[in-house]
Order: sequence, then C-alpha cells, then structure tokens
Amino acid sequence: MQVNPYLSFDGQCEAAFKFYESCLGGRIGAMLSYGETPMAEHMPPEARGRIAHARLMLGNQVLMGGDAPPGRYEPSKGMSVTLGIEGADEAERVFQALAEGGTVTMPLQKTFWALRFGMLVDRFGTPFMINCEK
Repeated sequence: MQVNPYLSFDGQCEAAFKFYESCLGGRIGAMLSYGETPMAEHMPPEARGRIAHARLMLGNQVLMGGDAPPGRYEPSKGMSVTLGIEGADEAERVFQALAEGGTVTMPLQKTFWALRFGMLVDRFGTPFMINCEK
C-alpha cells in the first residue's frame, strides 16, 4: 500500500506543482486541466484552465493535487505534508525554499529526535513539516 497526499488549491495548482518540482527535485508526471476532461462542459469557461489532477513523482513517492471547482475550495486544516529528509544541509535548503513567501510556524532547528525539524505554511497554503531524524 502507498499513501499519497492529495492537495487542494484555489486556482494555483499548476504554479504550486511547478514550484514543488523545482525545490523538491521531483518530476511532474501528470497535469490535466478541467478543460481536458469529460467534465469540461460542466465547468464555467473561466474555470476550464484550472487543474483537475496533478501528479508529482518524488523518487518512489507521489504527491498529488488539483484545483477545487469554483466556490468549493477549503484551506487545509489539521494536516501537514511531512518531508523526511536525509542530511541537515538538504533539510535547510528545502525548508528555506518552501518558506519563501510563506509563513514559518516553527523555525528549522535541532530537537531531541531530529538533527533538524521545522514547520511552515508555504505561499500556496500547504502546511509542511521538514524532518531530518538523528
């Protein structure tokens, strides 16, 4: 079994996934707009460019997401995407990249369990935890 986070956006999915591809070193495997699906005729013309489904490959892990239909977006609550990163330097790099334009809720630092741990909400509203275990 594989567990894949599925992120919801309000028209920013394409920009978010291109950003994640860049700073996490992944590869976008799918990016499908509502206009490219059988749902196109049920969407207002201005919403057809929104992303119905995106998939980012990160090694053998997958991050997925899409734009909510107009008027149906709700910000993420009660969850975080946790990235387990090997090496304090790489944890620092990823944390700084994701934090740019976002909000740091716990600065990246040593903890009793980790060489580095920190929390942030990125500029797209996605909560992240960066964890580099000892």
